[in-house]
Amino acid sequence: MMARLEDESSGCACERHTSDGRGWSGVSARIADVSSGRSQTPPRERHCVTTLVGRPQVDIARCDGIVSRRFHRPGEFDVIPAGFAVTYESSGSSTYLDVFLEGTLVRDAACAMGLDPDLRTIRPRLGVRDLRAEHILWAIKAELESDEHGGRAYADGLGLALAAYLLRDGRPRASLPIGVGLPQRRLRRVTDYIQDNLTSDLSLAELAAVAGVSPSHFQLLFKQSVGLPVHRYIIHRRVDRAIALLRIGALPMSVLALEAGFANQSHLARCMRRVAGLKPSDVRRAGR
Repeated sequence: MMARLEDESSGCACERHTSDGRGWSGVSARIADVSSGRSQTPPRERHCVTTLVGRPQVDIARCDGIVSRRFHRPGEFDVIPAGFAVTYESSGSSTYLDVFLEGTLVRDAACAMGLDPDLRTIRPRLGVRDLRAEHILWAIKAELESDEHGGRAYADGLGLALAAYLLRDGRPRASLPIGVGLPQRRLRRVTDYIQDNLTSDLSLAELAAVAGVSPSHFQLLFKQSVGLPVHRYIIHRRVDRAIALLRIGALPMSVLALEAGFANQSHLARCMRRVAGLKPSDVRRAGR
């Protein structure tokens, strides 16, 4: 439905949130309020997943000879692969999330899954209901709307997870070894890099380059190595740094949060409670 922002349309749209300027790699997303009417989007170079996140409505979607006349409910989504046009006719206004995936990201995901990236395994699908994909899409929506971002590595991971979902019907070409993880020297190189750059908004591609593997391989191998997804590992290390700074007790709480890599003081407090089960004030008092 975000096509109404870009292409010929009798409806109009008001953009609420966008990932522009956040440094996401291979994935981008937007949320917009869209009015009733007809929109037609020509073939794009990127894969698109569009989902209703506002009020239910009656609409018609057409793509590659598929026609879906439906009572559209929140969470239901359409998959429009690169190279396919789509037309929508909606009876009312609502709010939509569009997620765009670059071909390079999809190729990385395909290789990690043991699929041939040169085969077109993403097909047009309209009116899909699948809790696995919906969980990813709602997480992307929450990330767009939050003032305290999970970071580029988190957003990149969501993009790869969505690409993997879209590719799940492909034929396997090879399998990655299970439970191997990164070689110790590469793992140490990555963990040292994270520790040295905790105040930076680290991306999956950046960390994968340090490890010398593709982003999709890195995400799997890193979790095999440390038992945590990379974005959660980064949060754990930031909490560790915050606790160390709190025990010293010299910095104001707002400054300390930034020095540990958090967006603000409340972001630090939430993450510390979730990771360590502690309040910053408790740690500071105990350190005196």
